[in-house]
Amino acid sequence: QLQLVESGGGLVQPGGSLTLSCAASGDTLDLHALGWFRQAPGKEREGVSCISSSGDSTNYADSVKGRFRISRDDAKNMVYLQMNSLIPEDTAIYYCAAVYTGHLRELCPNEYDYWGQGTQITVSS
Repeated sequence: QLQLVESGGGLVQPGGSLTLSCAASGDTLDLHALGWFRQAPGKEREGVSCISSSGDSTNYADSVKGRFRISRDDAKNMVYLQMNSLIPEDTAIYYCAAVYTGHLRELCPNEYDYWGQGTQITVSS
């Protein structure tokens, strides 16, 4: 059973940067697509980014394109979200997620089976 734990959240000023980390245990990540999601107060959860199991395919929400970068390190069983040029609208709880995709190495699916507990990001001056 894959377990995910996020870290790296906190308070950051507008224009600042932050990197979220997500550590996996209980299984290896190498055949899993990985995603980052966020949920702001009073809003539905939205997908932020995903990376295929090969690492060669990535997707980003339009709202974060050019500012966020997802990466993975399967040797360390970790996934990261580097966030630059943060704006107040990025304030949310951020969740990492994983789903087994097997031989579909370039797939970034819409549905995920494993979720972390979330970490709060607050962008405010």
